[in-house]
Amino acid sequence: MMYESSKKILVIEDDNVTRNLYLKGLEAKGFDTTGADNGLAGIQQAQKHIPDLVICDITMPDMDGYNVLSTLRQDPVTAIIPFIFLTGSSTRADVRKAMELGADDYLTKPSTLDELLKAIATRLEKQATLQYWCNIQFEKAAKSVLADDTTAIASGVAVVSDRETNISSKSIFPCIPQLKEVFDFIEAHYDQGITLCDVAVAVGYSSAYLTNRVKETSGETVNCWIVKRRMAEACFLLQNNNQTVEKIAKALGYQDVSHFSRQFRQHHGLPPQAWRKEHQLVSQKQFSSAEC
Repeated sequence: MMYESSKKILVIEDDNVTRNLYLKGLEAKGFDTTGADNGLAGIQQAQKHIPDLVICDITMPDMDGYNVLSTLRQDPVTAIIPFIFLTGSSTRADVRKAMELGADDYLTKPSTLDELLKAIATRLEKQATLQYWCNIQFEKAAKSVLADDTTAIASGVAVVSDRETNISSKSIFPCIPQLKEVFDFIEAHYDQGITLCDVAVAVGYSSAYLTNRVKETSGETVNCWIVKRRMAEACFLLQNNNQTVEKIAKALGYQDVSHFSRQFRQHHGLPPQAWRKEHQLVSQKQFSSAEC
């Protein structure tokens, strides 16, 4: 199987024989490869070439793989690059530390080229899928806002930006590079009735591990973030269109409107219809003031 030559892979490995073996093997499969013989050089290569994926050894002199990953995750330019550890250590503590730092996969030596290729293919496919869905959702959101604004202007209704009156999706999710894949999936699918299990399958972790990782890193569970995103969108829909509460609930992935109403009241202190009346009244007052 040949891969797109545009896919750039960076291999950080201090053992020359191992590094060259992987570089040649990946080149034979159609990848554009570059190598580094230590952690610092690897960071410089990543910042210079912006690879599509990084393969990195853990035990290296001067700077180990953990520090390489931490440094890349702190740089906005390299923070979301898929990262695979390749190491001779396979203790549970080492694997957990790697995942907590935001590694996407962990392979132990000796690993065959086929095993490495499968890991690479899985990570690149997930990255492409998330990017695809994010693009679709962005286009849908842009078209929806444009359509709502056009209708509102034509009917003489005040157009109040969701950035001004609602919590936007960008502010819903904290900027945590290690959880970007999780938050991107929720953003792309929150209106489809997704659960913790769906997110876990999408990012390649068990539900239990993902729950602990997200809770430890963000302070909230996966299910909590799903609900928060839905509630933010619910506010926007309630304030900016006249759909029934039942239709809005279904549009956000709820099968039971009562369940939606209970969650909304828990998050916002009012039932959906009462919240709508209160906030639409605020918008009308703002519009009247603007006219004056």
